[in-house]
Amino acid sequence: MPFLDKLERNFGRFAIPGLSLGLVVGQALVWLALMRGLLSPDLFIFTGRAALAGQWWRLITFLLMPPQIGLLFIAFAWWMFYLMGSALEAFWGAFRYNLFLFVGLLLTVGVGFVYPDRPVSNLFIAGSVFLAFAYLNPGFEILLFFILPVRIKWLALIAWIGYAISFVMGDGPARLQILATVGNFVLFFGPDAWRRAHRHTRQITLATSRAAAARPASVARHQCRICGKTDRTDPQLDFRYCSKCAGEACYCPEHIFNHVHVTEEDEAKNGGKA
Repeated sequence: MPFLDKLERNFGRFAIPGLSLGLVVGQALVWLALMRGLLSPDLFIFTGRAALAGQWWRLITFLLMPPQIGLLFIAFAWWMFYLMGSALEAFWGAFRYNLFLFVGLLLTVGVGFVYPDRPVSNLFIAGSVFLAFAYLNPGFEILLFFILPVRIKWLALIAWIGYAISFVMGDGPARLQILATVGNFVLFFGPDAWRRAHRHTRQITLATSRAAAARPASVARHQCRICGKTDRTDPQLDFRYCSKCAGEACYCPEHIFNHVHVTEEDEAKNGGKA
C-alpha cells in the first residue's frame, strides 16, 4: 500500500528487528521473577485509571505479562507466537510487523481508557498475530498438543467463531477488546480480503455462465414435419397432430391443413422423419 510504503521510507529506521523473540524472552523472564516472588503481578497489569494516575510504564509492561496457564501450555504459546511473529516479520519486514503490533497495542490500550477500571489483556494482541499468520498461511500444519496435526485455517475458523460468541455474550469491555483485535486485522488485510472475495464471486459467476452455455438445450416436444419449427423456437405457435397421417405426425398451424399425408409405407421408409 502506498501509505505504508511512505511510512516505511520515513520511519523504517526506527523498526525493532526480532520483536517477537524480545517479547517472548521478556515474558519468560517475568514469569521466572513472578515464580520466585521477586516481582508483583500488579506491576504488569494495565488499567486506564492507573495510567492516568501517572503509572505510564504499564502501557508497556502489560505486554510482558505471561499467560496464566500451565508451564507446558505457556511454552507452547511462546513457541507459536515466536514462530508466527517471525514469519510475519520475514514476510512484511520489521517495520510493518512493528506497525501491526503497535496498532494492536494502541487499540487495546484505547479500550483501557474507555473503561478505566477494567484491566486489559495482551492476549488479544497475540490473537491478532495468530489471525494474520493464518490468513497468509492457511495450509500451515501444527501439531496440536504436540500430537495432532491440524491445518491452521481450521484453528483460525474456531478462533473467529469464539470471538463472535464472546462478542455477542460478553460485556462492553470484552466486546471492545475483540473489536481491537478484529480492527487490527481489518486494517492490514481488509482490502486484500475484499478483493479476494470479489474475485471469487466473479469466478463463481463466470463458471455458472459457462456451465449454462455448455448445457445442451432441452429437446423440443413438438416439431413440424414440414418446416422444422418447434415449440422451443416458436413457443407461441399451436402445434397439432394429423390423425390421417401414419405415426405421430406433428405440424405447425401453417402446415396442419397443408401437407401430404404420411402413409405407413412412408413412415417405414423414412423412419418417422419428414
